[in-house]
Amino acid sequence: MTDSTGKANDHYSLQPDFSQTTVLIPAGEETSDVAATAKPEEPSMGWMLLREVVETIVLSLVIFLLIRQVIQNYRIESHSMEPSFYEDQFILVNKLAYRLGEPTRGEVIVFHNPGNLDEDYIKRVIGLPGDTIEVRDQTVFINNQVLEEPFDKNPFFDGETFGPQVVPPDHLFVMGDNRANSSDSRRIGPIDESLIVGRAWLRVWPLNKFGLVPHYELEPDAPTSALPLSFDLVALW
Repeated sequence: MTDSTGKANDHYSLQPDFSQTTVLIPAGEETSDVAATAKPEEPSMGWMLLREVVETIVLSLVIFLLIRQVIQNYRIESHSMEPSFYEDQFILVNKLAYRLGEPTRGEVIVFHNPGNLDEDYIKRVIGLPGDTIEVRDQTVFINNQVLEEPFDKNPFFDGETFGPQVVPPDHLFVMGDNRANSSDSRRIGPIDESLIVGRAWLRVWPLNKFGLVPHYELEPDAPTSALPLSFDLVALW
């Protein structure tokens, strides 16, 4: 079968209707019908303004909810990450970072406290699944190798030791940069990766500290990088 139009002499084809019928409209009715057709009833200015306001509110709400799926703002409420972060500083956290990638040593993350899911912590990733973590002589060891840490940090308690401990699958070993004053994996255990909120992205307050949060690529007994690895997009303990 081919697509074609019917021939003009095909008796099954629809032929154009050339007939004309004259319709008489009584005087007076024609004017009113035409006027009603030409000028439909328009919504009032008040209704139009209300609709604009409602549409603006709904659109703003949708945009806000979409942004909250990607970025979360936090206020630091403890001293556990000094001198990297201080109390009352504000940061933004990229919540998509680990949906699109994997955590690495040296990154600063925010996660739910395993003992209280309504409470969020901020720490630095030190150990990955399968790593053996040990602390002695003011030094962190990963798999019996020294972990070089180029960022500023406060020291451990004199004589403090920890481990060795193996990080379970799908868990991270985290520490605060204020080593002597931090409730981290030395005390609460390795963190299940499902508890991660996201990666610290941007410090927004105070303004003199405004900038991207640096993340360090840490490898045991390997050259370290002090450059930020990425520029990703509540209260923290």
